[in-house]
Amino acid sequence: MSDDVVKLYDEADALKNEGKLDEAATKLQEAIAIDENYALAHSALAVVLQRQGQHEQAVKHAERVCQLEPDDPFSFTAMSVTYQRAYAGTNNMSYIQLAEDAMERSRQLSQGM
Repeated sequence: MSDDVVKLYDEADALKNEGKLDEAATKLQEAIAIDENYALAHSALAVVLQRQGQHEQAVKHAERVCQLEPDDPFSFTAMSVTYQRAYAGTNNMSYIQLAEDAMERSRQLSQGM
């Protein structure tokens, strides 16, 4: 991973903490453009997008994290939370089952450790 990608992530994290969500999203998208497989940037972008009410886009990035890290229980726990928040923001009932499925996958992975 390049230093540029890590620098963009760090800048985005600081911007997110300052409440500058648009700027943080831009930095994270730049990092992903450089390294499509940077799971941490996808995860952070999911959080930022969720805070902006962009639930479908947030879900896509959280799902990408699970694709990149299919053996990490935390990725699936975070995915479950993303689905839950997407449900809360959209009232789309399909997110409830997806959240439960992601949490179950997290439990399965945790037990296998």
